[in-house]
Amino acid sequence: MIIDNLGNAHMYKQLSHGIRTGLEFLERKDLNDLSTGRHDILGDACYAMVNCYDSKPVEQGVWEAHRRYIDIQYILGGREMMGYADIQRLKVCREYDEAQDYLLLEGKGDFVLAEEGSFLIFAPQDAHMPGVAVDSPEPVRKIVVKVRL
Repeated sequence: MIIDNLGNAHMYKQLSHGIRTGLEFLERKDLNDLSTGRHDILGDACYAMVNCYDSKPVEQGVWEAHRRYIDIQYILGGREMMGYADIQRLKVCREYDEAQDYLLLEGKGDFVLAEEGSFLIFAPQDAHMPGVAVDSPEPVRKIVVKVRL
């Protein structure tokens, strides 16, 4: 897992062509004008999902992981706690869904504060619990860039 501010995105662009493409998309000046839903960048190889929701209590959170895609989660507005755990430290509670590319898990992990302007990169070994309230539920606007491995 990587967490940083978008102002430092240049430091991570050498990781892969897909990550570079995703980070460059997030550096666009018109992100606030994007509608919720999917926005193709390179078709299924790299696309963005714009989401608006209220953060939730940690008890309602779910650990998830992906096998075909890396997530770049960017907080466009609001803030949330983001859970992280090595997938090997968690127990599978719902087997991998290939069509949706996710695996659900349970167990304990660590949490970091994700504020407006920050991004997190999750690889397949990185289980994550997004959308957790900091103190109480609050509105969050987030862009998740999916980068196919």
